[in-house]
Amino acid sequence: MPHQTPLHAAHVEAGARMVDFAGWEMPVNYGSQIEEHHAVRTDAGMFDVSHMLALDLTGAGATDYLRKLLANDVAKVKTPGKALYSCMLNEKGGVIDDLIVYYFADDKYRIVVNAGTADKDVAWMRKQIAAQGANVTLEPRRDMAMIAVQGPNARARTWAAIPGSESASATLKPFNAVEIGPMMIARTGYTGEDGFEITLPAQDAAALWTDLMAAGVRPCGLGARDTLRLEAGMNLYGQDMDDNVSPLNAGLSWTVDMKDETRNFVGRDALEANPPTARLIGLILQDKGVLRAHQHVFTEHGEGETTSGTFSPTLQKSIAFARVPLDVAPGDAVEVDIRGKRLKAVAVKLPFARNGQALV
Repeated sequence: MPHQTPLHAAHVEAGARMVDFAGWEMPVNYGSQIEEHHAVRTDAGMFDVSHMLALDLTGAGATDYLRKLLANDVAKVKTPGKALYSCMLNEKGGVIDDLIVYYFADDKYRIVVNAGTADKDVAWMRKQIAAQGANVTLEPRRDMAMIAVQGPNARARTWAAIPGSESASATLKPFNAVEIGPMMIARTGYTGEDGFEITLPAQDAAALWTDLMAAGVRPCGLGARDTLRLEAGMNLYGQDMDDNVSPLNAGLSWTVDMKDETRNFVGRDALEANPPTARLIGLILQDKGVLRAHQHVFTEHGEGETTSGTFSPTLQKSIAFARVPLDVAPGDAVEVDIRGKRLKAVAVKLPFARNGQALV
Protein backbone atom coordinates (compact mmCIF):
# COMPACT_ATOMS: atom_id res chain seq x y z
CA MET A 1 0.00 0.00 0.00
CA PRO A 2 1.55 3.34 -1.04
CA HIS A 3 2.21 6.00 1.58
CA GLN A 4 -0.01 9.08 1.62
CA THR A 5 1.09 12.66 2.19
CA PRO A 6 -0.78 15.00 4.59
CA LEU A 7 -2.41 16.54 1.48
CA HIS A 8 -3.80 13.29 0.07
CA ALA A 9 -7.42 14.12 0.94
CA ALA A 10 -7.10 17.54 -0.72
CA HIS A 11 -5.85 15.94 -3.94
CA VAL A 12 -8.68 13.41 -4.03
CA GLU A 13 -11.28 16.10 -3.31
CA ALA A 14 -9.88 18.19 -6.19
CA GLY A 15 -10.30 15.26 -8.60
CA ALA A 16 -6.60 14.55 -9.08
CA ARG A 17 -5.53 11.45 -10.97
CA MET A 18 -3.45 9.59 -8.40
CA VAL A 19 -0.53 7.28 -9.18
CA ASP A 20 2.05 5.32 -7.22
CA PHE A 21 5.31 7.28 -7.34
CA ALA A 22 8.32 6.00 -5.37
CA GLY A 23 5.98 4.26 -2.96
CA TRP A 24 3.75 7.30 -2.46
CA GLU A 25 0.24 7.92 -3.80
CA MET A 26 0.70 11.22 -5.62
CA PRO A 27 -1.29 13.41 -8.06
CA VAL A 28 -0.09 13.19 -11.66
CA ASN A 29 -2.51 15.92 -12.78
CA TYR A 30 -5.80 17.60 -11.90
CA GLY A 31 -7.21 17.47 -15.43
CA SER A 32 -4.85 19.17 -17.86
CA GLN A 33 -1.12 18.63 -17.46
CA ILE A 34 -0.44 21.18 -20.22
CA GLU A 35 -2.47 23.89 -18.47
CA GLU A 36 -0.69 23.15 -15.19
CA HIS A 37 2.67 23.47 -16.95
CA HIS A 38 1.74 26.82 -18.49
CA ALA A 39 0.37 28.06 -15.15
CA VAL A 40 3.83 27.68 -13.63
CA ARG A 41 5.60 29.31 -16.59
CA THR A 42 3.20 32.29 -16.71
CA ASP A 43 1.64 32.72 -13.25
CA ALA A 44 1.87 30.41 -10.22
CA GLY A 45 1.39 26.72 -9.55
CA MET A 46 1.98 24.54 -6.52
CA PHE A 47 3.14 20.99 -5.98
CA ASP A 48 2.82 18.65 -3.03
CA VAL A 49 6.40 17.50 -2.46
CA SER A 50 5.79 16.04 1.00
CA HIS A 51 6.94 12.64 -0.28
CA MET A 52 10.49 14.03 -0.20
CA LEU A 53 12.25 13.74 3.13
CA ALA A 54 13.66 16.56 5.25
CA LEU A 55 16.39 15.58 7.71
CA ASP A 56 17.80 17.76 10.47
CA LEU A 57 21.51 17.35 11.14
CA THR A 58 22.78 18.84 14.38
CA GLY A 59 25.90 18.58 16.52
CA ALA A 60 29.40 19.98 16.83
CA GLY A 61 30.71 17.69 14.09
CA ALA A 62 28.06 18.54 11.48
CA THR A 63 30.22 20.60 9.14
CA ASP A 64 33.15 18.18 9.15
CA TYR A 65 30.76 15.28 8.59
CA LEU A 66 29.11 16.89 5.56
CA ARG A 67 32.46 17.85 4.07
CA LYS A 68 33.31 14.14 3.94
CA LEU A 69 29.82 12.97 2.95
CA LEU A 70 29.11 15.26 -0.01
CA ALA A 71 30.89 15.99 -3.30
CA ASN A 72 30.16 19.70 -2.97
CA ASP A 73 31.81 21.56 -0.09
CA VAL A 74 29.59 22.98 2.66
CA ALA A 75 32.58 24.93 4.01
CA LYS A 76 31.92 27.65 1.43
CA VAL A 77 28.40 28.18 2.81
CA LYS A 78 28.52 30.57 5.76
CA THR A 79 25.36 32.69 5.56
CA PRO A 80 22.50 31.32 7.71
CA GLY A 81 19.81 29.92 5.42
CA LYS A 82 22.11 29.49 2.43
CA ALA A 83 21.40 26.36 0.37
CA LEU A 84 23.85 24.11 -1.45
CA TYR A 85 23.02 21.53 -4.13
CA SER A 86 25.20 18.43 -4.09
CA CYS A 87 25.50 14.79 -5.00
CA MET A 88 26.15 12.16 -2.36
CA LEU A 89 28.45 9.52 -3.83
CA ASN A 90 29.42 5.94 -3.15
CA GLU A 91 33.04 4.77 -3.10
CA LYS A 92 32.93 4.09 -6.85
CA GLY A 93 31.89 7.66 -7.59
CA GLY A 94 28.29 6.77 -8.47
CA VAL A 95 25.45 9.02 -7.34
CA ILE A 96 23.55 7.69 -4.34
CA ASP A 97 21.29 10.75 -4.50
CA ASP A 98 21.25 14.43 -5.35
CA LEU A 99 20.05 16.67 -2.55
CA ILE A 100 19.88 20.18 -1.12
CA VAL A 101 21.50 21.05 2.19
CA TYR A 102 20.58 24.23 4.06
CA TYR A 103 23.11 25.82 6.41
CA PHE A 104 21.83 27.56 9.54
CA ALA A 105 24.88 27.25 11.80
CA ASP A 106 28.05 25.16 11.97
CA ASP A 107 26.11 22.71 14.13
CA LYS A 108 22.72 22.95 12.40
CA TYR A 109 21.76 21.90 8.86
CA ARG A 110 18.65 20.71 7.07
CA ILE A 111 18.98 18.20 4.22
CA VAL A 112 16.21 17.41 1.71
CA VAL A 113 16.49 14.12 -0.18
CA ASN A 114 14.44 12.38 -2.86
CA ALA A 115 11.47 10.18 -1.98
CA GLY A 116 12.58 7.08 -3.86
CA THR A 117 16.00 7.06 -2.23
CA ALA A 118 15.07 8.29 1.26
CA ASP A 119 15.51 5.01 3.13
CA LYS A 120 18.74 4.23 1.28
CA ASP A 121 20.02 7.75 1.94
CA VAL A 122 19.34 7.65 5.66
CA ALA A 123 21.01 4.25 5.98
CA TRP A 124 24.07 5.52 4.09
CA MET A 125 24.28 8.71 6.15
CA ARG A 126 24.10 6.77 9.39
CA LYS A 127 26.75 4.36 8.12
CA GLN A 128 29.03 7.32 7.44
CA ILE A 129 28.32 8.80 10.87
CA ALA A 130 29.51 5.54 12.41
CA ALA A 131 32.53 5.31 10.09
CA GLN A 132 33.62 8.85 10.92
CA GLY A 133 32.69 8.65 14.59
CA ALA A 134 30.96 11.97 13.92
CA ASN A 135 29.48 13.94 16.80
CA VAL A 136 26.13 14.53 15.10
CA THR A 137 22.45 13.62 15.34
CA LEU A 138 20.43 12.88 12.20
CA GLU A 139 16.66 13.27 12.58
CA PRO A 140 14.25 12.36 9.75
CA ARG A 141 11.30 14.79 9.81
CA ARG A 142 8.30 12.83 8.56
CA ASP A 143 6.25 15.13 10.81
CA MET A 144 6.78 17.87 8.21
CA ALA A 145 5.06 18.52 4.87
CA MET A 146 6.47 20.39 1.86
CA ILE A 147 4.70 22.54 -0.71
CA ALA A 148 6.51 24.06 -3.70
CA VAL A 149 4.96 27.27 -5.06
CA GLN A 150 6.51 28.12 -8.42
CA GLY A 151 6.09 30.73 -11.15
CA PRO A 152 6.62 34.44 -11.84
CA ASN A 153 3.81 35.35 -9.41
CA ALA A 154 4.59 32.63 -6.86
CA ARG A 155 6.19 34.83 -4.23
CA ALA A 156 3.43 37.47 -4.26
CA ARG A 157 0.71 34.83 -4.03
CA THR A 158 2.56 33.09 -1.19
CA TRP A 159 2.79 36.35 0.74
CA ALA A 160 -0.96 36.82 0.27
CA ALA A 161 -1.61 33.35 1.68
CA ILE A 162 0.79 33.49 4.65
CA PRO A 163 0.38 36.62 6.82
CA GLY A 164 3.74 38.04 7.85
CA SER A 165 5.75 36.02 5.34
CA GLU A 166 6.54 38.97 3.08
CA SER A 167 8.53 40.87 5.70
CA ALA A 168 10.54 37.73 6.47
CA SER A 169 11.23 36.59 2.89
CA ALA A 170 10.92 39.61 0.55
CA THR A 171 14.69 40.13 0.44
CA LEU A 172 15.47 36.40 0.33
CA LYS A 173 17.91 35.71 -2.49
CA PRO A 174 17.65 32.61 -4.70
CA PHE A 175 18.95 29.46 -3.01
CA ASN A 176 18.45 30.84 0.47
CA ALA A 177 15.94 30.01 3.19
CA VAL A 178 14.48 31.59 6.29
CA GLU A 179 12.83 30.01 9.31
CA ILE A 180 9.54 31.50 10.51
CA GLY A 181 8.69 29.62 13.69
CA PRO A 182 8.32 25.94 12.72
CA MET A 183 8.06 26.86 9.03
CA MET A 184 10.98 27.10 6.58
CA ILE A 185 10.55 29.13 3.39
CA ALA A 186 13.27 28.47 0.80
CA ARG A 187 13.67 30.33 -2.49
CA THR A 188 14.40 27.12 -4.35
CA GLY A 189 12.55 24.92 -6.81
CA TYR A 190 12.58 22.29 -9.53
CA THR A 191 10.86 24.10 -12.38
CA GLY A 192 13.22 26.80 -13.68
CA GLU A 193 10.90 29.48 -12.29
CA ASP A 194 11.08 31.70 -9.23
CA GLY A 195 9.19 30.75 -6.12
CA PHE A 196 9.37 29.06 -2.75
CA GLU A 197 9.58 25.58 -1.30
CA ILE A 198 7.78 25.68 2.05
CA THR A 199 8.40 23.12 4.79
CA LEU A 200 5.88 23.20 7.63
CA PRO A 201 4.28 20.95 10.26
CA ALA A 202 2.18 18.26 8.60
CA GLN A 203 -0.97 19.24 10.48
CA ASP A 204 -0.83 22.74 8.97
CA ALA A 205 -0.35 21.67 5.34
CA ALA A 206 -4.00 21.30 4.28
CA ALA A 207 -4.90 24.77 5.55
CA LEU A 208 -1.97 26.34 3.71
CA TRP A 209 -2.88 24.46 0.51
CA THR A 210 -6.41 25.87 0.74
CA ASP A 211 -5.12 29.40 1.42
CA LEU A 212 -2.74 29.22 -1.54
CA MET A 213 -5.60 28.14 -3.80
CA ALA A 214 -7.64 31.08 -2.54
CA ALA A 215 -4.68 33.34 -3.40
CA GLY A 216 -4.80 32.12 -7.01
CA VAL A 217 -2.17 29.38 -7.01
CA ARG A 218 -3.05 26.44 -9.26
CA PRO A 219 -2.53 22.86 -7.97
CA CYS A 220 -0.17 20.94 -10.26
CA GLY A 221 0.82 17.29 -10.45
CA LEU A 222 3.87 15.18 -11.17
CA GLY A 223 3.28 15.33 -14.93
CA ALA A 224 3.82 19.09 -15.13
CA ARG A 225 6.65 18.88 -12.63
CA ASP A 226 8.52 16.53 -14.97
CA THR A 227 8.06 18.59 -18.14
CA LEU A 228 9.03 21.76 -16.27
CA ARG A 229 12.20 20.31 -14.76
CA LEU A 230 13.25 18.79 -18.09
CA GLU A 231 12.79 22.12 -19.89
CA ALA A 232 14.82 23.72 -17.10
CA GLY A 233 17.71 21.29 -17.57
CA MET A 234 17.36 19.69 -14.14
CA ASN A 235 18.34 16.06 -13.61
CA LEU A 236 15.97 13.41 -12.28
CA TYR A 237 17.51 10.77 -10.04
CA GLY A 238 17.04 7.26 -11.40
CA GLN A 239 16.88 8.48 -15.00
CA ASP A 240 19.68 10.96 -15.63
CA MET A 241 22.01 9.57 -12.97
CA ASP A 242 22.11 6.77 -10.40
CA ASP A 243 24.47 4.64 -8.30
CA ASN A 244 26.39 3.58 -11.41
CA VAL A 245 26.74 7.01 -13.04
CA SER A 246 29.43 9.51 -12.12
CA PRO A 247 28.32 13.14 -11.72
CA LEU A 248 31.10 13.91 -14.22
CA ASN A 249 29.11 11.99 -16.86
CA ALA A 250 25.74 13.42 -15.81
CA GLY A 251 26.20 17.12 -16.41
CA LEU A 252 26.88 17.67 -12.71
CA SER A 253 30.60 18.43 -12.69
CA TRP A 254 29.74 21.90 -11.38
CA THR A 255 28.51 20.30 -8.15
CA VAL A 256 31.85 18.58 -7.47
CA ASP A 257 34.30 20.72 -5.48
CA MET A 258 37.90 19.47 -5.36
CA LYS A 259 39.56 22.80 -4.58
CA ASP A 260 40.58 21.69 -1.09
CA GLU A 261 43.09 18.93 -1.78
CA THR A 262 42.88 17.75 1.85
CA ARG A 263 39.10 17.14 1.73
CA ASN A 264 38.76 13.43 1.07
CA PHE A 265 35.01 13.11 0.49
CA VAL A 266 33.47 9.72 -0.28
CA GLY A 267 33.96 8.96 -3.97
CA ARG A 268 36.72 11.50 -4.58
CA ASP A 269 39.40 8.91 -5.31
CA ALA A 270 37.14 7.25 -7.89
CA LEU A 271 36.37 10.56 -9.61
CA GLU A 272 40.06 11.46 -9.80
CA ALA A 273 40.90 8.03 -11.20
CA ASN A 274 38.06 8.07 -13.74
CA PRO A 275 37.77 11.33 -15.71
CA PRO A 276 34.54 11.95 -17.64
CA THR A 277 33.88 9.73 -20.64
CA ALA A 278 30.57 11.30 -21.74
CA ARG A 279 28.54 14.47 -21.45
CA LEU A 280 24.88 15.23 -20.89
CA ILE A 281 23.41 17.44 -23.59
CA GLY A 282 20.00 18.56 -24.80
CA LEU A 283 18.31 17.26 -27.95
CA ILE A 284 15.49 18.80 -29.98
CA LEU A 285 13.75 16.45 -32.39
CA GLN A 286 13.53 17.78 -35.95
CA ASP A 287 11.31 15.02 -37.35
CA LYS A 288 7.84 14.02 -36.21
CA GLY A 289 7.86 11.85 -33.09
CA VAL A 290 8.38 11.94 -29.33
CA LEU A 291 11.68 11.58 -27.51
CA ARG A 292 11.65 9.29 -24.47
CA ALA A 293 14.25 7.83 -22.13
CA HIS A 294 16.52 4.99 -23.27
CA GLN A 295 16.46 5.71 -26.99
CA HIS A 296 19.62 5.09 -29.00
CA VAL A 297 21.45 8.21 -30.23
CA PHE A 298 23.82 8.23 -33.22
CA THR A 299 26.43 10.99 -33.59
CA GLU A 300 29.55 11.58 -35.70
CA HIS A 301 31.61 10.91 -32.58
CA GLY A 302 29.97 7.68 -31.48
CA GLU A 303 26.74 6.46 -29.95
CA GLY A 304 24.81 7.57 -26.90
CA GLU A 305 21.42 7.25 -25.22
CA THR A 306 18.60 9.54 -24.15
CA THR A 307 18.06 9.62 -20.39
CA SER A 308 14.88 11.72 -20.17
CA GLY A 309 12.52 12.86 -22.92
CA THR A 310 9.14 14.50 -23.40
CA PHE A 311 7.09 16.92 -25.49
CA SER A 312 7.92 20.46 -24.40
CA PRO A 313 4.80 22.63 -23.91
CA THR A 314 6.95 25.76 -23.97
CA LEU A 315 8.94 24.95 -27.13
CA GLN A 316 6.12 22.96 -28.76
CA LYS A 317 8.75 20.42 -29.76
CA SER A 318 10.00 17.08 -28.49
CA ILE A 319 13.08 17.40 -26.27
CA ALA A 320 15.43 15.11 -24.36
CA PHE A 321 18.59 14.82 -22.33
CA ALA A 322 21.15 12.50 -23.88
CA ARG A 323 24.40 11.04 -22.59
CA VAL A 324 26.71 11.21 -25.59
CA PRO A 325 30.45 11.20 -26.41
CA LEU A 326 32.43 14.16 -25.05
CA ASP A 327 33.08 15.62 -28.52
CA VAL A 328 29.39 16.15 -29.31
CA ALA A 329 28.69 19.89 -29.20
CA PRO A 330 25.63 22.17 -29.35
CA GLY A 331 24.55 22.55 -32.96
CA ASP A 332 25.62 19.05 -33.99
CA ALA A 333 23.17 17.02 -36.04
CA VAL A 334 22.34 13.61 -34.52
CA GLU A 335 19.86 10.82 -35.09
CA VAL A 336 17.65 9.05 -32.56
CA ASP A 337 16.21 5.57 -32.98
CA ILE A 338 12.48 5.88 -32.35
CA ARG A 339 10.57 2.64 -32.93
CA GLY A 340 13.15 1.39 -35.39
CA LYS A 341 13.43 4.62 -37.38
CA ARG A 342 16.41 6.96 -37.21
CA LEU A 343 14.93 10.45 -36.83
CA LYS A 344 16.84 13.71 -37.05
CA ALA A 345 17.60 15.82 -33.97
CA VAL A 346 19.94 18.65 -33.06
CA ALA A 347 22.12 18.90 -29.97
CA VAL A 348 21.62 22.06 -27.86
CA LYS A 349 23.01 23.57 -24.70
CA LEU A 350 20.86 23.12 -21.60
CA PRO A 351 18.50 24.45 -20.35
CA PHE A 352 15.71 24.56 -22.92
CA ALA A 353 13.60 27.11 -21.01
CA ARG A 354 13.65 29.09 -17.78
CA ASN A 355 11.90 32.11 -16.30
CA GLY A 356 9.01 31.78 -18.72
CA GLN A 357 11.16 31.92 -21.82
CA ALA A 358 12.42 29.42 -24.38
CA LEU A 359 16.22 29.60 -24.52
CA VAL A 360 16.86 27.51 -27.65
